Amino acid sequence: MRTILLGPQRFTVRVTGALRSLETEGPVAVINAGWEEREDDIGELDAALDNRARNLRLFHRLADVLEKDPGFALQASRFRDRHDELTNVYRVRLQHAMGGVYAVQRLVPSHPSRARNSAAYRALADAVAGIRAIDTWYLAEVRRLYGELEVDGGVNSSDVIAWHRAEVRAAQNDCVAWILPGGNIRTLMSALRLFDVTIPHEVSVIAWSAGAMALTERIALFHDHGPEGSQETELFDAGLGRVHGVVAFPHARRRLRMDDPERLGMLALRFEPAECVLLDDGAVLDFGATGTIPLNARRVGADGLIRAGDDA
Repeated sequence: MRTILLGPQRFTVRVTGALRSLETEGPVAVINAGWEEREDDIGELDAALDNRARNLRLFHRLADVLEKDPGFALQASRFRDRHDELTNVYRVRLQHAMGGVYAVQRLVPSHPSRARNSAAYRALADAVAGIRAIDTWYLAEVRRLYGELEVDGGVNSSDVIAWHRAEVRAAQNDCVAWILPGGNIRTLMSALRLFDVTIPHEVSVIAWSAGAMALTERIALFHDHGPEGSQETELFDAGLGRVHGVVAFPHARRRLRMDDPERLGMLALRFEPAECVLLDDGAVLDFGATGTIPLNARRVGADGLIRAGDDA
């Protein structure tokens, strides 16, 4: 079993080489629900997979459930409204708390020996703990919403959902590897949860962009160069947990302020002990069978510097 996370390149460059390195023969399960309406547009991807792709079509299955199970569709709409409301509350708490963190950070002495003995340093540690508490609160609230959707939406009693779950299990049974491309992370996670998708531990996985984020324990949304200016990094959801101790940042060079070590350092402190791993163009990170973060992974240090290999 191996897990390979890729940077955003053309599939023919990354997937073909990664898949051949697995030395497998047989069908490859593809979950590209994040592509939404373009889910079936996998001709190029299938060619890169040597025509072994088996499209599980989770987005189309999701649309079918929403059409045929009006009770679930109503509760799914309510879930989305409640989740949006929760996100707004979380964002307000986070922005105010992060403002305090940055203000205290500027008071910490620059010299390391003086910094560690200063009240500002201890205050900063306490402020970061407050941010982590807000993140923990948010994820707990998301779990609560999912629990309500499961009960109120009749997820475990719906004949339509049960039929699709059985089809997905049957389709994946003989697959020798799994591929998770990118796309819309919200749609991807909704489909994975609804159809109770569990990737067998013994089967290798290749993923990139939103697919790579979905394999981690916590999914972070980030964009320092958005149309409305810098946005604080927000947790979105818990992932599948296939990859441990990693918060993935695809397209990091385009979305993070790489010239701001104070901001990057705060990102690393906030998510410790997990590593903030950057998945830029050309990255190929093979976590092997043990799940150990590979030496070539570029990660953010608490000092805001980017390191890889023996420097990390």
